[in-house]
Amino acid sequence: MSWERQVSIKSKDEIAIMREAGIINAEALKAASEVCVPGATTWDVNAAADRVLDHYKVTSPFKGVPGPIPFPASTCVSVNDVLVHGIPSKKIVLHEGDIVSVDCGTTYKGFVADSAFTIGVGKVSEEAQKLMEVTENSLYIGIEKMVPGNYTGDVSAAIQEYVESHGFYVTKQYTGHGVGRRMWEAPQVPNYGTKGQGIRLRPGITIAIEPMVLVGTDATQVHQDGWAVSSADLSLTAHFEHSIAVTEEGPVILTLLENGEPPVSVTGRKKL
Repeated sequence: MSWERQVSIKSKDEIAIMREAGIINAEALKAASEVCVPGATTWDVNAAADRVLDHYKVTSPFKGVPGPIPFPASTCVSVNDVLVHGIPSKKIVLHEGDIVSVDCGTTYKGFVADSAFTIGVGKVSEEAQKLMEVTENSLYIGIEKMVPGNYTGDVSAAIQEYVESHGFYVTKQYTGHGVGRRMWEAPQVPNYGTKGQGIRLRPGITIAIEPMVLVGTDATQVHQDGWAVSSADLSLTAHFEHSIAVTEEGPVILTLLENGEPPVSVTGRKKL
């Protein structure tokens, strides 16, 4: 119960501001996706997102997050076996067949939007394509469970069941989370769990749901930089994320483009 009391309930006006933040975030991610081509560096990908954030005169809550070193960029750009928290670098060059995960946050009028996608660089393997599609689909399967009266465990269990039914793994080390005035708020929402457990969802709760999926194992390892996280067996990984508001009318995805479409879809998903 003490954990539940920490959950921040947003007003309709606050959710409207978060939607504005989400549109900017989606535009930044779309710009980043267009740079995920052979020969580009992960620094180029981050720079494309930065140009959008600069245009709107907003900042990313990622930049400066304390760690082994303060996180130095507005986005995390993670390639192939790197699941999350990849530091953009001029030395990391994208090649045909790579898959790239880009995670971006936006702070606008005191509220945060947080979203991510994974995309292929040119033509990718059948395994990589299946991994990306399963990860994206699992995100929307989790979102469908975000209705008043359900529990966070219903969201977690739905994601886990779908991912594992396709022969992949969800990480046990990293989770989705509440989002709002801060980048990380209560509650935590893992990508595995038990139906009917966790926090009961009610209107005004806002959560970043983010399936992080691995091909060969659920175990991870942290790189020497203290940030990037790879699969323990160096198998491929993928990551999709949206910030969601629970409402009486159902889940509202806050991190879509203004036209209601996702910034990136590997399944061909259009308006939701």
